[in-house]
Amino acid sequence: MTDITSQTEAALAAIAAAASLDTLEAERLETLGKKGWVSLALKTLGGMSPDERTAAAPAIQSARAAIAEALDAKKAALEAAALEEQLARETIDLTLPALPLPKGSVHPVSQVMDELAEIFADLGFAVATGPEIEDDWHNFTALNMDETHPARAMHDTFYFPDKTTASSNEAVGQQEIGKDILLRTHTSPVQIRSMLDQGAPIRIIAPGRVYRSDSDATHTPMFHQVEGLVIDKDIHLGHLKWTLETFFKAFFEREDIVLRLRPSYFPFTEPSVEVDVGYSNEGGRRVVGGHGDAPGHAWMEIGGSGMVNARVLEFAGIDPAAWQGFAFGLGIDRIAMLKYGMNDLRAFFDGDPRWLAHYGFSPFDQPTLSAGVGARA
Repeated sequence: MTDITSQTEAALAAIAAAASLDTLEAERLETLGKKGWVSLALKTLGGMSPDERTAAAPAIQSARAAIAEALDAKKAALEAAALEEQLARETIDLTLPALPLPKGSVHPVSQVMDELAEIFADLGFAVATGPEIEDDWHNFTALNMDETHPARAMHDTFYFPDKTTASSNEAVGQQEIGKDILLRTHTSPVQIRSMLDQGAPIRIIAPGRVYRSDSDATHTPMFHQVEGLVIDKDIHLGHLKWTLETFFKAFFEREDIVLRLRPSYFPFTEPSVEVDVGYSNEGGRRVVGGHGDAPGHAWMEIGGSGMVNARVLEFAGIDPAAWQGFAFGLGIDRIAMLKYGMNDLRAFFDGDPRWLAHYGFSPFDQPTLSAGVGARA
């Protein structure tokens, strides 16, 4: 009994003096561990007589309980002290703004639309929008596309089964009742609507979704276009080329952009020209810049353009004898692929979070001409 009492007092003193959790754990093993003296003392009870057991058991159990209680109290005190020290060491300035958690990204198409708007706004263009559900007159007829034009075919255009009615008239804009309705195949109808609403002069771009029955690595049933329109006095093709060159230099952030205009045909422009840009292949991707006829370079078609056809001006209520203008159309998805090194248009619409995390933009990457329209934070 005397040994149990002295050992317990020594153990309690050692526990009270323990300066770390490691020292405390060593004391626990020495007393209450499998080979600790308290555990060994409890094992001797089985070999005692009933009288001896009755006398020794309370003392051993009392020692075990006292030591266990002391260990728990000391452990709690050491952990509290460690926490206090950590809190004192790791300070947080609550006056600083919280860092935003990444919850998503801006899609490259949306970013490029913002870049387009920023550049053309600096050139004096306004952004115009129109309905994606159009009627035959605004989408084809007013753009001088006759009844037999291939673009009107069912295999190229998504038509709705019913014609326009009074109830659908409000939803799809100012459309004539009884006309065929369809998903617009280009954003050119926005030009017709803008000219009818505003007259001349006018200077607009019309970015947005368009729909055609086509699908492969470089075509999707839904894609994005931007149309540009300028109507004023004494406008000629030189103004068109300067506008496109200025835009592409700002968009690709390079001064060595060279454009080539090739004669072509579009019903809504006369004369019409295809726009080609010089490029080179670098590291397996196309890099815009340089003269297309230079060694290692080539020409790539990027859009159509031309002087607005006089019949289109007449359809829009503008006198072609007094006003002239040019129009152009560019594929937003295609120029996004060129600028940011993407090789498959279908990935734009897959919604793969890995692709979006790689090519997406931070909401703080706002395009500005001073910082660079393609700058990333």
